[in-house]
Amino acid sequence: MCAAIRDDFEAQKRAIYDKMSPRRRKFVDRIGYEQWDPFAKPFDPIDIRRDVTGHTAHELTNMFLRSLNREPEQDYVDAISELNVTLVTIPDRVRPLFEFCQWYAKLLEERGLKL
Repeated sequence: MCAAIRDDFEAQKRAIYDKMSPRRRKFVDRIGYEQWDPFAKPFDPIDIRRDVTGHTAHELTNMFLRSLNREPEQDYVDAISELNVTLVTIPDRVRPLFEFCQWYAKLLEERGLKL
């Protein structure tokens, strides 16, 4: 960024910060004024975000539910939907669950058990 643009950015940032309520300033102070970007682009809506395979959370949920040979209960559908939203928005949060499920499935298989 050239110096003039950077100075203008900092002046606008300071003006926004100065006009904030004390409660909002507390939030900015907690994350750090230097790291705070008042001009950051908003995230895409969840319904258009896609996972690494190119599917939305809704598409993944529907694909999985169609693969079942039964009609699941609503709590089951809600849990799958919630998991898929997390998978699409924060994949690193789902990775430990996935790895644990793989490990647990192997443990059950070794002992001749099924869930």
